Amino acid sequence: MLRRLGWPAPVDPEFGDRQATRGVRTLSRRSGWIAVFAALALAGGGTAIALAADDGPSPRQSQPLDRAIAQALSSEPVTGVSADVTFTGDLFPTGTMLGKLASGLLSGSGQLWWSDTGRGRIEMQTGAGPVQVVWDTSTLSIYAAALNTIYRISIPNADRPSSSASTATQPPTLAQIDDIFGQIDADWTISQPQPAVVAGQPAYSVTLSAKESGSMLSSLQLSWDAQHATPLKIAVYARGTSTPAIELDVTNIVYRPVAPANLQATFPANATVTSLGSIPNTTPSGPPPTPISGLPAVSAAAGFAVSAPDSLLGTPRSGVYLHDRTVFVSYGHDLAGIALIERQADPSTQTQHALTLLPTVTVNGINAHELTTTLGTALTWQAHGVTYVLAGSVPAATLEHALPAVR
Repeated sequence: MLRRLGWPAPVDPEFGDRQATRGVRTLSRRSGWIAVFAALALAGGGTAIALAADDGPSPRQSQPLDRAIAQALSSEPVTGVSADVTFTGDLFPTGTMLGKLASGLLSGSGQLWWSDTGRGRIEMQTGAGPVQVVWDTSTLSIYAAALNTIYRISIPNADRPSSSASTATQPPTLAQIDDIFGQIDADWTISQPQPAVVAGQPAYSVTLSAKESGSMLSSLQLSWDAQHATPLKIAVYARGTSTPAIELDVTNIVYRPVAPANLQATFPANATVTSLGSIPNTTPSGPPPTPISGLPAVSAAAGFAVSAPDSLLGTPRSGVYLHDRTVFVSYGHDLAGIALIERQADPSTQTQHALTLLPTVTVNGINAHELTTTLGTALTWQAHGVTYVLAGSVPAATLEHALPAVR
């Protein structure tokens, strides 16, 4: 299941009836980005969950990490998942209304359904009211009852591989897995897998510790089903705290086809619908475009004036790239690096970027929207017909200090 992405749907009788409560509808419309963040975080880790037997299975034998992963990825593909999940978060400051809402939306429990047809659904009861997520191959919809708002994101209609055995994606080899770990090792120290029983399933658990002390990110903990490679627990820790910034725990899981009714969601007819644009298409159906890199080449091809200072906060520029009309400028190579993203604004569209729903800050006369979390900061603003995003695993004050150097 690490090869696939999954999410949930309506109440499934096999998990029992759960009474939903309506959340407060008077909160600011800008708060909607929090629901989006919570839902996407769930999607990234929530592909499945395990049904625990009364006696409980035994842990697998210890083995090297690459072999444990290769063994799990070589299992038969899963056609569907029904799961119970618990999600907790300590990402946002709680001293404001937005922070309190965020803490509520990032803490709760619920159900997840996923199908290998590309459809899925999540239904959560959170501290800020019900949250539902439903998606197919073209659209992701997130409903937050506290805001009575549906946030919609378009998914690129990329060509998808056939599910037939002849065209199915082949699992990576040991050499390919070792190559990936070699790249990860530049920034992380990876522990050897510890055999365990998680959510009633034989599992392995590992810890990844950040090598860079300047990053706000400290470590990751991951447990996965030893047979299906399904993530059963994901926890992300900020530096200086023993409480996870984000944690997803799988408590029950059933591997079997999902009923179509559990992949559908019904939203209130009077809910506000807000479009958040589309997810960039990183898997084009045709041959990949020739990469454009280097400041001269990118500046010539971008179609707008590219801002790429030689350094930010004393860190030299490490790369300039152009992909899908978007410019990426990096400063530093490790987890404490800063990314500058630039794209020509489209005045004809009314679509909002998720970050534009955030509170504003003013830095040297520049009005920017700011996302502040325990793991990092992001700023976005527009100037001269260009939209900028400045982000990094650094405190807000550090990023704000770097903003004036961009223009």
